[in-house]
Amino acid sequence: MEKQTERINCLIIGSGPAGYTAAIYAARAGLKPVLYQGLQPGGQLTITNDVENYPGYPEGVMGPQMMTDFQKQAERFGTDVRFGMVTSVDFSHGAHKVVVDGSHTLEADAVIISTGASAKWLGLESEERLNGHGVSACAVCDGFFYRGLDVAIVGGGDTACEEASYLAKLCRKVYMIVRRDELRASRIMQERVKSLPNIEIFWNSETVEVLGDHGVEGVRLRNVRNGEVRDIPVKGFFVAIGHQPNTSVFDGQLKMDEQGYIVTEKGSTRTSVEGVFACGDAQDKVYRQAITAAGTGCMAALDAERYLAGISVH
Repeated sequence: MEKQTERINCLIIGSGPAGYTAAIYAARAGLKPVLYQGLQPGGQLTITNDVENYPGYPEGVMGPQMMTDFQKQAERFGTDVRFGMVTSVDFSHGAHKVVVDGSHTLEADAVIISTGASAKWLGLESEERLNGHGVSACAVCDGFFYRGLDVAIVGGGDTACEEASYLAKLCRKVYMIVRRDELRASRIMQERVKSLPNIEIFWNSETVEVLGDHGVEGVRLRNVRNGEVRDIPVKGFFVAIGHQPNTSVFDGQLKMDEQGYIVTEKGSTRTSVEGVFACGDAQDKVYRQAITAAGTGCMAALDAERYLAGISVH
């Protein structure tokens, strides 16, 4: 017997600041949103310890607690929060069909995508073990905790240079670990980094291990040309080798850029498919902050509300 398709008004895919904010607005507007949390309920903030740059938390807040607060607020207004992962979609023929966990099929009048992006990591055991305890993928988020201390950052592109420059304003010393003998960053970013006296670049170097038991104490480097190994004492270790948007399930269904970020119309969250909206880091490769993600989540819910008002009244 064929399983029946569940028909819903508004579907939200993803559960970080963007998804939960979209849910709060959509629920208060009477859209009866259904939100699927995905593989990592709460998104990247669930692996972030202290969040001090989000308004409304004067003493700061733990990332997981913040996402719990967001979820409770969304549920308070009637959001149907479900655990599950969207495994395929079909946005052709004017319908928005979505399959969850490979078995449950939904058809939604409007879809809000807030699947976020994931930082690329080096893949070291020590890096994973110390993630949130001195290891970070966001200098803007966590650099404040290392004021006056020595830190290291991995990467040679624009993002790495930008984050190294940011850290240089806060930290005593910033060591850049660059695998090649040159930076990949734009010339202006290269010049900025090289002009800062407290940034030192280790060329032709790769990270072997992040040192420390309960927090970062240093980093072990290997010179890729001569094999020389050296340890550098640091208190923070930042990885800036890029992000990967969690959008592969929408490949071929929505317009994306060459990196896989969903393309939205300027000044809105509308995608290339009518009735499908994207918010948060799935479409933002510039800012990538909780507050900006929440802002676009609000926009997506308002865009969805206007779209639904134009096609039907529920």
